[in-house]
Amino acid sequence: MASKAKHEEKTELPTKRLAVIRVRGSVGLRKPITETLQFLRLHRKNHLVLIDDRASYRGMLQKAKDYITWGEIGAEAIALLLQKRGRLRGGIRLTDTLVKKYTPYETIEKLAEAIANLSMELPESGKIKPVFRLHPPKGGFKGKIKRPVKDHGELGYRGSQIEDLIKKMA
Repeated sequence: MASKAKHEEKTELPTKRLAVIRVRGSVGLRKPITETLQFLRLHRKNHLVLIDDRASYRGMLQKAKDYITWGEIGAEAIALLLQKRGRLRGGIRLTDTLVKKYTPYETIEKLAEAIANLSMELPESGKIKPVFRLHPPKGGFKGKIKRPVKDHGELGYRGSQIEDLIKKMA
């Protein structure tokens, strides 16, 4: 019984929403990293997914850190993503009327607020695609794609600066 209580203490609830963008392609990838990127649904370069910060996702992010960049995202940036890059199954562009039809929320902004507050996940809706296909950033990347953010590159954890990159790519 004590081991069960110890296990329950280790499970923690997610507290923030993360945006993860695949920056590098698939040439020369080792199989464990390829599988990790597939689990994250990042099949191509410039794809973005929204996840929470639970321990299992953090482990995946650390494993694939040489091919992705991630950071915390707010409701305003999620609303921008949903308006410009949100799609339903079949490639139909997401609008307020479709949000009202397929989700319990009235507008894209209210849906974005619910996603940012971790009260809804995109795959729960069943109709909205959980992967956002982005353009390459306008003006290009500011650093080298093969280096981490702390070494003036583009890879790894970048905190809330991810929103600036999303605005350039949306």
